[in-house]
Amino acid sequence: MAGASGTTAAAGAGQRLVIVESPKKARMIAGFLGSGYVVESSFGHIRDLPKGADEIPAKFKGEAWARLGVNIEQNFDPLYVVPADKKAQIRKLKDLLKGASELYLATDEDREGEAIAWHLLDELKPKVPVKRMVFHEITPKAIQDAVGSARAINDDLVDAQEARRILDRLYGYEVSPVLWKKVMPKLSAGRVQSVATRMVVDRERERIAFRTASYWDLDATLDAGEGRQPRLFPSRLVAVNGARVAQGRDFAPTGELKSQNTVHLDEQTATALAENLRAARFTVNSIESKPYTRKPYAPFRTTTLQQEASRKLGMSASQTMQIAQRLYENGNITYMRTDSVTLSDTALTAARAQVRELYGANYLPDKPRVYTSKVKNAQEAHEAIRPAGEHFQTPAQTGLSGAEFRLYELIWMRTIASQMKDAEGRSVSIKIGATASTGENCDFTSSGRVITFHGFLKAYVEGADDPSAGTDDQETRLPDVAEGDVLPAEEVVASGHETKPPARFTEATLIRELEEREIGRPSTYASIIGTIQARGYIYKKGNALVPAWLAFAVVRLLEEHFTRLIDYTFTASMEDVLDEVAAGNRERGLVLAGFYFGTEGVEGLKSMVSDLEDIDAREMSTFGVGDADSGIVVRVGRYGPYVEDAEANRANVPEDLPPDELTVDKAKELLSQPSGVELELGKDPESGLMVVAKAGRFGPYVTEVLPEDAPKSAKPRTGSLLKSMTLESVTLDEALKLLSLPRVVGKDPESGDEITAQNGRYGPYLKKGTDSRSLETEDQIFDITLEDALKIYAQPKQRGRRAAAPPLKELGEDPESGQPVVVKEGRFGPYVTDGETNATLRKDDSIESISLLRAAELLAEKRARGPVKKKKAPAKKTTAKKTTAKKATTKKTAAKKATTTKKTAAKKTTTKKTAAKKS
Repeated sequence: MAGASGTTAAAGAGQRLVIVESPKKARMIAGFLGSGYVVESSFGHIRDLPKGADEIPAKFKGEAWARLGVNIEQNFDPLYVVPADKKAQIRKLKDLLKGASELYLATDEDREGEAIAWHLLDELKPKVPVKRMVFHEITPKAIQDAVGSARAINDDLVDAQEARRILDRLYGYEVSPVLWKKVMPKLSAGRVQSVATRMVVDRERERIAFRTASYWDLDATLDAGEGRQPRLFPSRLVAVNGARVAQGRDFAPTGELKSQNTVHLDEQTATALAENLRAARFTVNSIESKPYTRKPYAPFRTTTLQQEASRKLGMSASQTMQIAQRLYENGNITYMRTDSVTLSDTALTAARAQVRELYGANYLPDKPRVYTSKVKNAQEAHEAIRPAGEHFQTPAQTGLSGAEFRLYELIWMRTIASQMKDAEGRSVSIKIGATASTGENCDFTSSGRVITFHGFLKAYVEGADDPSAGTDDQETRLPDVAEGDVLPAEEVVASGHETKPPARFTEATLIRELEEREIGRPSTYASIIGTIQARGYIYKKGNALVPAWLAFAVVRLLEEHFTRLIDYTFTASMEDVLDEVAAGNRERGLVLAGFYFGTEGVEGLKSMVSDLEDIDAREMSTFGVGDADSGIVVRVGRYGPYVEDAEANRANVPEDLPPDELTVDKAKELLSQPSGVELELGKDPESGLMVVAKAGRFGPYVTEVLPEDAPKSAKPRTGSLLKSMTLESVTLDEALKLLSLPRVVGKDPESGDEITAQNGRYGPYLKKGTDSRSLETEDQIFDITLEDALKIYAQPKQRGRRAAAPPLKELGEDPESGQPVVVKEGRFGPYVTDGETNATLRKDDSIESISLLRAAELLAEKRARGPVKKKKAPAKKTTAKKTTAKKATTKKTAAKKATTTKKTAAKKTTTKKTAAKKS
């Protein structure tokens, strides 16, 4: 039996140590390799650039470049450290390596996996032969083949990954502080995330600038006569007196017609024309019939899987990748991070066999279909995403359930369909003429399609991003008419339409846009979209991605002062550069130097961030509402966006109000509300101070206005309004009662402690020393007696939380954790939970309408953000010294690159080439 993950002893004599990234993967592979192998996990990356000052070894803390974690003065050598949570696993791997005869680094076969393998090699410093073992599916044959075809670590792939990591670090660590100073603290910028945010902002700008245009058209329902099927069929007006009738596509975003050579029908004209055509003779002028052929879709790659899972299964990109990861590690599918649409000979044989078995030989083409990727420099894994193995399992045979079953089924269907025959049929276009009673010559058209052989459509039909768009298997039948036939009109109807602004991006369409522009790597899109949501730059409204005003401020600053860094073409070109590094055609250090220091005629990052005096922070965060005459602007403030008019009146902008809906009228409506306005209630008869009511960020409250000469240390009394009160109705007497809190109820006769009644964040309560007890109603704050208070304290204090209330709603099984998801009422409002992760419902969510997919999305976002970091206790002195010494040895200058000349670097001459030679 193979050594399973979790073994702590050294590998037995002659045993080979295999290291993969995840424990699940380790368990699967261990079962395939037999007793001669010990398989252990690295738990992902074991080293990285320091994430904070506390991770920088003491010997480098005084260095100017240490903040970046990259020595910009020495060929951009990175400073790698082992995070505290990985030290124990490194020790375990070293212990296992002591008795091993060989080391197999079996991390993923993409650039990230290649880098993990190199880091393991450099950190473990093995004295036994080292081999790089790669595979793209976890099946017995694939694993055995991988052992037999092991290779050396690919230095160029490592360099490409490292260059990407350093580029991202330089960009983030140099540009983010600019955002902190000029927009808001704790913001972040990223080489690809900022460009993705710009795309969403650009689309919203188009929607803001969009002006609606109205147009009308005519539809006739014609009668083909008895015996013809269908007897009644639709036909649309396309031209009047030879001029084409304007449709939505003919209008510019400004609402104006693009061409004057079209007829723009308004309501009056269209209605009159419809009336004048009802008695007209509709004559068939021509019939065009031609063969229809539709070829199958290529097998899935990362981005097409994410898009289709969004369209058909309602999964976010991160959910899709999490579920696909589990399917891969379980041995159900091939590697899910790939640009390739190629299928191996084994897969082609398996797919064709299943087509023959399930659909019959009539659906099988004579030769296997071969697909070529249209993605430039497609590489990473060398095969499309498909069911694993030499013989595909049908979804029912896998034993899968829930989201894993649905995603596997999608992949299986797409793979099978890719090896089936074309769909065939005929498309028909009928041109019909009619003359209105007022003399207008009108041309109508009817289009239809009939599928005579469904081919691959029997197995799979791709979804559409536009719900109104037809699918590939949609048929429209037309009657068998002949030229010259006269067809009476059953009815002629005029209908009005309005042009629509460009649709907001969904996750699926944003991924498609990023890929079409060749920005970033497909394997990173899910994390990029997750990051810009977690940062508060975009949020979801249904499936649409909406930019926050904060994103507008960030994008404006980057566009005006870091133009090249957020340029679509430049960002795409960086991918080409990194691909050249991966191919060994570009020098890593020179690429980084050009980016950071600049080249002749091109400014580098360093100079861009050095002169920030001309950046007007207020201007970057100010945007006009409507035209300049409105005098209203929206500003991004520290506590969120707000509108301001020419008189400096302000009002908060609701978080869930999309930017394109903030019109002048809406802004005036917000300004007319009391939010941000002080309502004078009167003077406190005792202090003589004016008491006002305000709408604050955390709700309405009352406060007293201190005189201008009050000392700076003086603080006004404040009190939050009770739930029964409103800003418009609160009186001076009520305000004074609120300002008098906390109210002293009396003293505990036994302890002598004072008991007070207060209104807190979580409702009314009593307080005695450090012992707090909740009250049932707000009125009790003012009328509870000492006797009643003592009775409450006489009851044993409830420890922990109250008894769990029954779920408000049961939704089903979470696709990631597999646990049942329910809706519960919590201290901060309703939330969804799978028993491990809790996620509060957003403003657009309701208990009644929330679905399992929406709940799973909220839970996935919460998991992606991770737990709230707690401040760590300082390390002991002895440990710190030990850590420093150890971290210092990981620095790449010492372990990887002994000289500034890349091709003679230590990582290649010492660790990598040694490994290659011994293997």
